Amino acid sequence: MDEDHYGLTARPFALTPDPAFWFDTATHRKAMAYLGYGLHLGEGFIVITGDVGAGKTILVGHLMATIDRDRLHVVRLASTQLGADDLLRMVADGLEVDGSGMTKAQLLVAIERGLHAVARSGRRTLLIVDEAQALAIEALEELRMLSNFQAGGQALLQIFLLGQPEFRAALQGSDRLEQLRQRIIAVHHLDPMGPDEVAPYIGHRLALAGWQGRPGFTAGACQALHRGSGGVPRLLNQLAGRVLLQGAIEGRDVIDGALVEAVIADIAADLPVTTEPAAAPAAPAAIAAAIVPETSEAPARLAMIEARQDQQDAALRRVLTLLVDWIEGEDARALRGNRAA
Repeated sequence: MDEDHYGLTARPFALTPDPAFWFDTATHRKAMAYLGYGLHLGEGFIVITGDVGAGKTILVGHLMATIDRDRLHVVRLASTQLGADDLLRMVADGLEVDGSGMTKAQLLVAIERGLHAVARSGRRTLLIVDEAQALAIEALEELRMLSNFQAGGQALLQIFLLGQPEFRAALQGSDRLEQLRQRIIAVHHLDPMGPDEVAPYIGHRLALAGWQGRPGFTAGACQALHRGSGGVPRLLNQLAGRVLLQGAIEGRDVIDGALVEAVIADIAADLPVTTEPAAAPAAPAAIAAAIVPETSEAPARLAMIEARQDQQDAALRRVLTLLVDWIEGEDARALRGNRAA
């Protein structure tokens, strides 16, 4: 309904992560820098954590969409409380190794052979494990053992671990993971986007959905969107989608702060959530056209908003997610991998 009303060609705030809508926030840019550094080294573990909805899935999708498949073979696993043996079998599957009926020792040998086969093709292997907080310590230890496989002094496998904040706490708190900690070369936690990032984020997604200037978003609307979502991408998409729908229902050409606050109050009444605002960098000016001067608020609506301020401030919150858009131009490294094979 809102797409038709505003002449959009796609849903700009769909909750399903879509790499085509990738937006480079400050925290994601920092995560990419760490990931690029890790890929350059070609070894060890990179750990990215973030709350639910922080953008980890879209980061992985962005990586998969832009990776140079001639240089990197990617094995992606979504951990759902995998045991050590199941994890090894899934890694084997990702290397196109049939591990059915094998003992653990045989499986490890088969995985090593699979890694060598990838290296002989002139590529390195990157293992991405999502929801790593669900892995047992024994499974993490198996990953550490896999990271030991080498050829010609070069690691055959590099591992990116993505998880919720408790995964980082588990890594720091377990004595059994000391050897794995020593192999971690970078750690980053995805923060929510800051208040000044909301306007360019909204404008970016609208532009990709065919936006032609309707509706405009006032500065007050963007501030309210940040307050209502805490800067968490998934919650921001949820809120912005509801706001866009309400704007279409009311025939609005301009989305102002009062409309956003009214939608926040409605959502809070249905599904109260704790919110926690965050700080952030300056917003680029490229989306200034999406921001229009704030209109005066109707006194009755303001009174309603103020009366429900506490409830609204308790609306929608916390989350976060990651992964990398890098891998060009490392010819020397690729040649080194070929020689090692």
